[in-house]
Amino acid sequence: MSVDVGDLLLDTVPFARTLGIVFESVADGRAVCRVPDRPEFRNHVSGPHAGVLFTLAESASGAAVLSALGDQLERAVPLPTTATIEYRKVAVGEVRAEARVLGVREEIVAALDAGERPVFDVGVEITNGEGVVVSALTVTWTLRPHRP
Repeated sequence: MSVDVGDLLLDTVPFARTLGIVFESVADGRAVCRVPDRPEFRNHVSGPHAGVLFTLAESASGAAVLSALGDQLERAVPLPTTATIEYRKVAVGEVRAEARVLGVREEIVAALDAGERPVFDVGVEITNGEGVVVSALTVTWTLRPHRP
């Protein structure tokens, strides 16, 4: 895609902008972003609230999808359908999400070409400032063809 995917996502998903998500890199079905530590986003154990972690990860997954399949936007809209999250450790301070499309682009586009609604996963790991994985997610996405 020739547009800045991080900027596009922040323009179309204002909540991600509200959290102050910063996109560090987005390309080739991968995305890395972070959210600063802000006291008003903390939970009862002084880490980022679960909603902050989920939004960060879901935003990273969406950016990864757009970087891999953004050229399909004229004929389909990407939508997350399910997500699972595993909280491994208390996250403290700034957190970073790294997302990777697990589906094969050619197979996803082929399913869309065949008139199907492709379904594929994006894996996301959230790390703390020391690089320790504090949460892991799998977000399942689909490409819903535009209605005629």
